[in-house]
Amino acid sequence: MNPVIKYLKNLFASQRVIGGDMELLGKLQADKILQKLIDDRRVPGLAITVRKNNEVYFEKGYGFADVEQHTRIDPQNTIFRIASVSKPIAAAALASMVGEGLLDLDASIYKYVPYFPKKEFDISLRQLAGHTAGIRGYRGGEYGLNKPLGIKESLALFQDDDLLFEPGKGFQYTSFDWVLISLAMQEVSGIPFADYVREKILNPCGLKNTFPENPGHHLPNGTTFYSKGRLGFRKAIPVNNAYKLAGGGYLSTSADIALFGQVYLDPKFREGKIQSQFLTSGIINGTPTYYGLGWQVTQDKLGRTYYGHVGNGVGGYAVFYVYPEQDMVFSILINCTNPGVLDTLEEVISVFLKDLNSNIPT
Repeated sequence: MNPVIKYLKNLFASQRVIGGDMELLGKLQADKILQKLIDDRRVPGLAITVRKNNEVYFEKGYGFADVEQHTRIDPQNTIFRIASVSKPIAAAALASMVGEGLLDLDASIYKYVPYFPKKEFDISLRQLAGHTAGIRGYRGGEYGLNKPLGIKESLALFQDDDLLFEPGKGFQYTSFDWVLISLAMQEVSGIPFADYVREKILNPCGLKNTFPENPGHHLPNGTTFYSKGRLGFRKAIPVNNAYKLAGGGYLSTSADIALFGQVYLDPKFREGKIQSQFLTSGIINGTPTYYGLGWQVTQDKLGRTYYGHVGNGVGGYAVFYVYPEQDMVFSILINCTNPGVLDTLEEVISVFLKDLNSNIPT
């Protein structure tokens, strides 16, 4: 047997091989790039799931969920922090609530959260979801808080600060926007935000391994969360992300996130009156923000349109891209605070896109 084919047969034994040798070699190239991240100790562990034509095209774990214990990663079951990839999940729930007529994207936040301190200008839900509301970003240690704050209690962190600009006239990415949105959703629905998301999004989409983190609760399939220093990987500081659940507090698997993205490959769904608003970039002074409502909306270096999100949190890094024209979803999760490997991950994505679209050079 050809040694390359033999290697690939072992590597992808659980998958149905699609296409010819070029496609197999593309998978091999991507596999080598990802394995090198582990060999060079750039990341402790990584899970990747790629979907194409409504099925898993490539899926594998690299490195370790726990470096000391040499615990292997299973893309179907290993739980990671997904950081800001939580935002598209929250955005899906927001779209559901808008569809039910419970929320109006262009209504004032004060209609739903009247106790939020009045600012010089009014703020709409749409502006919050698109990060054009003027709410500030994290300061100091707010990025890694370890306090048992609920959504409402966390308003104390930023509610008394002035807006950075008049809403609609600037762009400031901040998870605090989604604290306010999730609070509005909670007030209107009358149930906890997490319960609404579970009932309307997670369960219907079949996301069995996606849920809020419960600090101090041991997960049998959970990764150890790391940060990277000059001497290698060390355990990340303890954090409690409960207050910013909508913006960066969910846990998940690469398989679940890819399955969530599959929903957005349905043209009838994503091009509907409500969803299309979420997947359309905002415009400020004639310039695109490259951000819709809870979704990054942009193009890659070759002009191919995609939407999704990058997430960077304490002990977790995530890349989630949906390429509608190529009918592909990419979900890559890493158990380390910002490892600085986005360019490499996008190179891997480009390899897969070339693999399936050989007329487009990388």
